[in-house]
Amino acid sequence: MKVILIKDVPGYGTFGDIVNVKDGFANNYLIPRGLALPATEGNVKHVQDILKQKQRKLEREKAKAQEIAEKIDGLVIEIARPVGVTGKLYGAITVSEIAEKIKEQAGVEVDKRKIMLRAPIKNVGRYNIPVKLHPEVSATIVVDVKPSEVK
Repeated sequence: MKVILIKDVPGYGTFGDIVNVKDGFANNYLIPRGLALPATEGNVKHVQDILKQKQRKLEREKAKAQEIAEKIDGLVIEIARPVGVTGKLYGAITVSEIAEKIKEQAGVEVDKRKIMLRAPIKNVGRYNIPVKLHPEVSATIVVDVKPSEVK
């Protein structure tokens, strides 16, 4: 029996795939659990329309990510923090603070989960930090941490 998958089924395929399975497997497992539909003309057309909509949405998201990447790629963010005698900062610089600085300087809001900072910055220096805006689009910002006077 030919069915069109409406959810990913390991070993058989992903959403939108038309697969040929045994009648019992289709009627007793795939269709009742909402994993597949019989591969009729109407069902195939409906699933193809959904796939086209998803593709257009992904293209829009990628274009938006590229636009943001152009604005922030190479952006230098300067942060002044009090420093102890050993050169370590009092407090750390986190992705939330970096996201706020990007919004202030570039006027673009970037989700803090997209900033690929392995650990909070605790030392003075210049750091290149990748920002992964989309699976195919990324940018690099520079965070320049400088010492400031302790009050």
